[in-house]
Amino acid sequence: MWGGTQQQSAAPIPASKSGWVLRWSDEFNSPNGSPPDPTKWVVESGGNGWGNDELQYYTKRPQNVRLEDGSLVIEAIKERFTGPDGVERNYTSARLQTEGDFSQRYGRFEARIQIPSGQGVWPAFSLLGDDFSSAGWPACGEIDIMENVGSEPAVIHGSLHGPGYSGSTPSTAVYQLRQGRFSDGFHVFAVEWEPQVVRFFVDGGLYATKTPADLPPGKRWVFDHPFFLVLNLAVGGNMPGSPAASTVFPQRMLVDYVRVYSRQ
Repeated sequence: MWGGTQQQSAAPIPASKSGWVLRWSDEFNSPNGSPPDPTKWVVESGGNGWGNDELQYYTKRPQNVRLEDGSLVIEAIKERFTGPDGVERNYTSARLQTEGDFSQRYGRFEARIQIPSGQGVWPAFSLLGDDFSSAGWPACGEIDIMENVGSEPAVIHGSLHGPGYSGSTPSTAVYQLRQGRFSDGFHVFAVEWEPQVVRFFVDGGLYATKTPADLPPGKRWVFDHPFFLVLNLAVGGNMPGSPAASTVFPQRMLVDYVRVYSRQ
């Protein structure tokens, strides 16, 4: 998960749900304190920076990830933590993904999320190619449905990463709220992904469309095979920078639901 600074905005265009069939979802309605459904999610752990020089240690502890009042809670905490691998970090948080449990080629992928805000906070909802383990990143492809730099609370990024357009130079677009902050409430973030096109939506409004024509000359479109889901809340890293003294912890990312559709 990385993002660029290319500014792109347009008047939202209403999205239509007609023609889509729900194929997979998690409504996060289990009792308070429950872990994420282990038949749907893999909760990852580790503090190795995750390729982005991130500062947190991801854990499976209920302090960092749990269900509460009908939402998934991913909580970033400022605390000294040493993992079983001996890595010591000053923050903890959580990262969930569906690799090995669920992936899909094409469709509408959406989640209703309330993100946190603050310098150094980095929430994201993404898709990764299911050949990640064999092809590696960025050859597997990555679709960032939503990522936010905490110091820009009214802005989210939608991006494509692939070979030759990744890291700090993805094919990216930006959506900015006309007023308020994304952390003020829940918003629906989605992509509609079909052959040769990925469309990005916020709250039902289309704000960006990406096709092979948007890639750097000669670069390969890799969005033609199944991808799996990723939800995470990072602290620090290459994109948001480190937290400031004024950054308040703990920080929470709340996910009301995740839903995946395919064409009828």
